[in-house]
Amino acid sequence: MQEMLAAIMQEAVLNKHYVQEPIETIYFGGGTPSLYSAAAIKQVITHLQQIFSVATNVEITLEANPDDITEEKLQQWKQIGINRLSIGVQSFVENDLKWMNRAHNSTEAFTCLQLATKYFDNITADLIYGSPFLTDEQWINNINTIVNLHIPHISCYALTVEPKTALHKLIEKKKSPNINTDKQAAQFDILINALTKAHYEHYEISNFAKKGFRSKHNSSYWQGKHYVGLGPSAHSFNGVSRQWNISNNALYIKSIAANKIPFEIEILTAKQQLNEYIMTALRTIEGISLQYISEKFDNTEKENLLVRSNPLLHQQLLTINNHFLQLTPKATFLADGIAAKLFVD
Repeated sequence: MQEMLAAIMQEAVLNKHYVQEPIETIYFGGGTPSLYSAAAIKQVITHLQQIFSVATNVEITLEANPDDITEEKLQQWKQIGINRLSIGVQSFVENDLKWMNRAHNSTEAFTCLQLATKYFDNITADLIYGSPFLTDEQWINNINTIVNLHIPHISCYALTVEPKTALHKLIEKKKSPNINTDKQAAQFDILINALTKAHYEHYEISNFAKKGFRSKHNSSYWQGKHYVGLGPSAHSFNGVSRQWNISNNALYIKSIAANKIPFEIEILTAKQQLNEYIMTALRTIEGISLQYISEKFDNTEKENLLVRSNPLLHQQLLTINNHFLQLTPKATFLADGIAAKLFVD
């Protein structure tokens, strides 16, 4: 762990010129950063403040699993400057957690959130819907539990089955039922209705927030802001290129020790940059800015986009509001497919 910590801090030094803008958010995520001591996390925060220009009101998020959270850790995290927690609850249903192979149980899922609210105002909790065994009634109870705990930000994701995973193999062998996309769509509608009634803003497809509690970090991705990622598998983006670090821990540490960042890079063409903007902006409540496309690319690209969007406007899957191209409520669950139809070939 010490070697990894040293490598990450050295990579910050090697990457100090990657982002020119002041750092508005710091996010400890990716694996299980809550396994590090508070002193180690504080060491990284202090180091980043020395290397980069960090905003005074920086949002600093720490990802934590429910089984890692204790009252002592919460106090320590608060003390070292963490001001936002992201807690991977996933579900309050015991069978659901076992099926997803989570390390925590339903009691820990509830207790950790209850405890966290004693020390943090800014908390986000993750929930997963659409698993084969999760009933609509259980899903409603999961949502209501988060709402009743006054958690100000909720991220909800449909269960996906990735190739070559243990779950994928079980489904192939008929040892586990496959996911049902109709059921997922229905549970997505339940989610939107429940959180709208509870006065959460549906500001991005998978994210809901009380007023003033949008995730600044996640929003920066959707707004196309530049960012630098540190550590194995971490991604960085500067507007014209994207790079991602090697995923092997040992090789990452060895390379950084030789003062070399082990990454692959992709230079984005103007069309790729436009497609990325379409994909990310369409997911947000604001939608695609037609003015931004005219200014960033050119007016022809804006006109071509309107031509591609015309059939979707007629189908009432898209609407234009104050020069923003937006998804209609019934199209929200279809966002990826709609974005693909808007892409430049």
